[in-house]
Amino acid sequence: MSARRDPRIVTWTAALVAAVLILVNLGALGAVAWRAEGSAGWSAADWAALRFTLWQAFLSAVFSVALAVPVARALVRRRFPGRQALIVLMGAPFILPVLVAVTGLLAVFGRNGVMNDALALLGLPRLSIYGLHGVVLAHVFFNLPLSVRLLLQGWARVPSEHLRLSSALGFGGWARFRHVEAPMLARILPGALAIVFLICLTSFAVALTLGGGPRATTLELAIYQAFRFDFDLGRAALLAAVQAGIGLAALQLLARVTPPETAVTGLDRAAPPPPGGWATALGATAITLAALFLMAPLALVVARGLPQLPGLPAVVWRAALRSILVAAASTLLLALFAAALTAASLRHRWAEGIGSSALVASSMVIGTGLFLIVNPVIAPETLALPVTALVNAAMALPFALRALIPAARRAEVDFARLSLSLGLNARAHWRLVLWPRLRKPVGFALGLGAALSMGDLGVIVLFAQTGSETLPMQMHRLMGAYRSGDSSGAALLLLALSLGAFVLLERLIGGRDADT
Repeated sequence: MSARRDPRIVTWTAALVAAVLILVNLGALGAVAWRAEGSAGWSAADWAALRFTLWQAFLSAVFSVALAVPVARALVRRRFPGRQALIVLMGAPFILPVLVAVTGLLAVFGRNGVMNDALALLGLPRLSIYGLHGVVLAHVFFNLPLSVRLLLQGWARVPSEHLRLSSALGFGGWARFRHVEAPMLARILPGALAIVFLICLTSFAVALTLGGGPRATTLELAIYQAFRFDFDLGRAALLAAVQAGIGLAALQLLARVTPPETAVTGLDRAAPPPPGGWATALGATAITLAALFLMAPLALVVARGLPQLPGLPAVVWRAALRSILVAAASTLLLALFAAALTAASLRHRWAEGIGSSALVASSMVIGTGLFLIVNPVIAPETLALPVTALVNAAMALPFALRALIPAARRAEVDFARLSLSLGLNARAHWRLVLWPRLRKPVGFALGLGAALSMGDLGVIVLFAQTGSETLPMQMHRLMGAYRSGDSSGAALLLLALSLGAFVLLERLIGGRDADT
């Protein structure tokens, strides 16, 4: 994998991968832009979808990050049994399939959920989870843990010496927050808000299941409706082009608000113990509420789905097999793409940019473009599963490169000269130097890619017909048919397959201590 030993092979391999990615990402966007010129125009419903998309993404980002501040502050200042396990749990919703999480939220907040049952016992009216508040609630569920992890990284970069000095100077809680923690938050919060906004901007399954009609329709959902119900390719392409433009603008905003690494460091000494009193009680309350909010829906998914598993119809098991095959193919493609571009990134800066190009648009937008490309040549449904695997690999590639490229560059900086002085060939350099330092990031990246592919409900809804559904698509059909028992069993099956794929690949490739 060392780019210093076989530069021509690495460059040509990366160039081939880059060509595929350009066709998938930029080629699809080009097809969308070309077809959008033939659209009838921008309607009032499209304006409503655009406004709702931006508003729900803004609210989701603000609530997710605002609620994450007290939780992250409490976690960084407290040491208690199970703390590390709780922090690990903070990454679970990012891995879980969206439909599984939505099923859990419906079990808690839905019309027949435990919260509405409790309200009924108290004689209070039931609440509806559908509409804007439901979409925002689901996005907070997914992005609160991500925001907490981002803020924890920021707090970890505050030298403990600063906290000790503030204690020595007699700073109270407000003074310490104002002079020590607030400057860090000012650097971290804009980037966290931009990341969550970008994620919520391209959300599809949440709006599909929790949207409340025309007034709660996102651009992603409008693209799907233009395809499935109207087959208006021109309007779908126009919507996709606008979606891609907004995504590109959000990426540029993220690049502007992401702060550079600070040069302020400490001596890695333990931080002083936090003050007790009401601050301790508030911190414990924030951690407890966050844990309940995250774990209760998943616990109900398991409790309601377990009795339904033996009675699942055969179509669900066949859909599960298709999902496994798609995830396996997607993970293999992801491994090939990531290996080629990671190796090339040691010599060429363009490799990382090409690999991250999928962030410009969502899978729905890319699927729209690919549909427009293949539709005149071949029936799109015949390519449903291969195209889904390819797009899933491309969409997971940016996350994989974020894990692999920094580790590979550190290994080359630390050991490349020593390896050359010892006369190691490319194979020995890979086996003795690179692989021991990359196996954990590789295991995480491929496990994440498999889990995301297993639960994706994006491209498949554009291409698939009856008989080629994946498990998320089949589960959505069961939910739409009000077969709650079968959908609960399918949700648990999808949860087990996604988490199983992640844990299996992470432990198999990264080793038994991959999570440490």
